[in-house]
Amino acid sequence: MTKNHPFHLVDYSPWPILGSLSAMTAMMGMITWFHLFNNTLFLMSNILLLMIMYQWWRDIVRESTFQGQHTYSVALGLRWGMILFITSEVLFFLSFFWSFYHSSLAPSIDLGMNWPPKNIIAFNPSSIPLLNTIILLSSGLSITWTHHSIMENNFNQALQSLAITIILGLYFTLLQGIEYLEAPFSMADSVYGSSFFMATGFHGLHVIIGTTFLAICLVRLLNNHFSNSHHFGFEAAAWYWHFVDVVWLFLYLSIYWWGS
Repeated sequence: MTKNHPFHLVDYSPWPILGSLSAMTAMMGMITWFHLFNNTLFLMSNILLLMIMYQWWRDIVRESTFQGQHTYSVALGLRWGMILFITSEVLFFLSFFWSFYHSSLAPSIDLGMNWPPKNIIAFNPSSIPLLNTIILLSSGLSITWTHHSIMENNFNQALQSLAITIILGLYFTLLQGIEYLEAPFSMADSVYGSSFFMATGFHGLHVIIGTTFLAICLVRLLNNHFSNSHHFGFEAAAWYWHFVDVVWLFLYLSIYWWGS
């Protein structure tokens, strides 16, 4: 069947409805976990959701790489979709910064009219937080190196620099985990603890997602899925990673440095 337009009309797929149902089940499982202290449904639905995500994205990779369905017009739409998604993520983190500055610029009497609140021992911004900043800035350089290597058809350098970026992402997550274990305050310690763990915790989750995204790009690179003119899957991951870097800079300057 021929078509006289550049767009991709997707085939019938079971993954959207199954993904929606499994996400709903995951939320029900979370409620069950919180109220009945039973996390079985939550874990099972998350395993199901991961399986659906794998198969859905596998189909998209097939459509773009092997079937040639992602024309210039389709790729342009995907780019705008990623730009709008990152914009929504910026607004998501903006709410955390708003909350933090609302509480810190004019501390209430409940906080002892002091920031950080009385009896809260803040992290030293010159220790692990500074190291994590250097790690993420370095990963921003290595992911740019990967992009230029792909553009120049330099497979070996693209492979090396992407592997370095993934290792740096894992190292960041490890250090943040150590920091959380050694934290002298908890999420229940006033609005400072809530703001700190919500903002840095969600950023940490984004780093894990971004690292996974880049790991998938590494597998695709090994399978020769990218060329110098067709590599939006990698570009989307790189944009996301740069966004994660920029958010961390604001987190470091606001919460770790100024807020301490």
